[in-house]
This record gives sequence, C-alpha cells and structure tokens, in this order.
Amino acid sequence: MNFNTSIIGEFRANHGRVGGMFDGARLLLLTTTGARTGRPHTVPLGYLPDGDRNLVIASAGGAPKNPAWYHNIRAEPVVTVEDGVFVHQATAVVLTGAERDEAFARAVEQDSGWADYQRRSGRTIPVVALVPIPVPGPPNTVAAGPGEMLRIVHDAFRRELSIIRTEITNSGGSGLGAQLRVNCLTVCAGLHGHHSREDEGMFPWLEANRPDLAPAVARLRAEHHTVAELLERLQKALTDPSLTGDTLIGTVDTLATELESHLDYEERILIPVLDGA
Repeated sequence: MNFNTSIIGEFRANHGRVGGMFDGARLLLLTTTGARTGRPHTVPLGYLPDGDRNLVIASAGGAPKNPAWYHNIRAEPVVTVEDGVFVHQATAVVLTGAERDEAFARAVEQDSGWADYQRRSGRTIPVVALVPIPVPGPPNTVAAGPGEMLRIVHDAFRRELSIIRTEITNSGGSGLGAQLRVNCLTVCAGLHGHHSREDEGMFPWLEANRPDLAPAVARLRAEHHTVAELLERLQKALTDPSLTGDTLIGTVDTLATELESHLDYEERILIPVLDGA
C-alpha cells in the first residue's frame, strides 16, 4: 500500500510520468469502489492502448487470486481513470472468449512477462477494457490553465512517441507485433484528433481575437497538414514489409523528431497567448 501511495503521488505530481522501475512505462490510475467498504480505492496499473479504450490486465503479479480492484469492478463497473492529463469516468468491461484471448496474446507478444504471470498464477488472468463514458462539455483536466493544458497534452504525446521509439528499437525493427501497431495507430489517431480540435476551436478564436497572430496561425494550420502527412507516413512505415531493421528504426525516429518539432513550435507560439502574456 505504501509503495502504491508513493507511485500515485509521483504520477499526479508529474502528470503521468513516473521514474524508477516504471520509467518509460504506460501507467494509469484506476479508482474503483470497494466491493465491501464502498470506499474509493486507487491503484496504478500498466495498460495497453486499444483505440478509444485502454486495456488493463488483472495479473496481481502472478498471484493465485485476482487483485482487489478486479473484485471491485465486478461489483461496480463504473470507475475513474487518470492518465496524467485528463480524469474521466469509464465502464470496466471484462473481456471474454476470443476477444480476451486475442488481447492477452497481443500483450504477451509485446512482453513475455504476462505469460510468466499466467503460468505462475494457475488461473486465466482477466483482461479488462476501460471504456470512457461520454460527458457533455470540455474534459476534466488536471491542468491549472489553458497554457499548461497544451503543454501537458503535448508532453503525453512526446512520452508516447518516446515509448514507441524504444519499442521499435527493442524489436530490432522487424517482426513488429500486433500490439505495437495498435500503439502507433492509437497515438496517431490521438494527435490527429488533438489537431482537429485546434483547427475547429482554438484557431478560429485566435483569428477573431488576435489578428496580430494571423501569420503564426496560418503557419500552424499549414503544419497540421504536414503533421497529418507525417502520421500517414508513420503508419505506412509500420506496415511496409520492405522497411525492416535499421531502416525502419531510422524512419520512425526521423518522423517522430519532426512531429516533436511541430509540438515545440506550437508551444512557443500558443502558450504565452493562452496564459495571457
């Protein structure tokens, strides 16, 4: 419990970034309602991106019994999820049959430790999908203001790009697994959605209220088209059988660097404006 408390504190203080043994890992905080106590119970968990939802695995470190949080979601499936940027409610759905087996196989393909946990546990380890519950209005964020909001959203993308780079390097640039492809597609879709919201909301507001920023906004709009092309090239690179080894690793590294350069420029232009400087 003390270990979890330390991780939770570090996670919240650093907007989802945790060091030590979890450095470079994908973590979220899951808050369930205690099945016996009715009190909130928060745990840090590794997760797998899966499009619009995230998957968590009730491994309990290979213990023979399911973890407490799993018993809680069986009694009350509505949970709270923190990803370091946003806090949202979700429905915890226990996967079954072929869907569960396919998701667990993807996890094992990326990290054989999951298979070790299952062998040690002597049970079929549950896989749970955390499906966000749509709510009206803007998302609930941990940011103190709009400038910080932009920065920590960008930092989340930077962190994911860094993880993907590491995953591709560790794979040797060949035999990319299904989960790695899902990871890449998820971050591509997330960044595209982020830019679409800026194009439709923030940029029109800036054009109407800050005409002095018209050249910068025009460049940002143009860069969004460039980023869309980069994301398309990244997705193609991951499915091109002719790109392997160092060639694939280098291609992904170059594309990720260009994406990060755009995020850096956008912050230099927008954060002072959003913070009222």
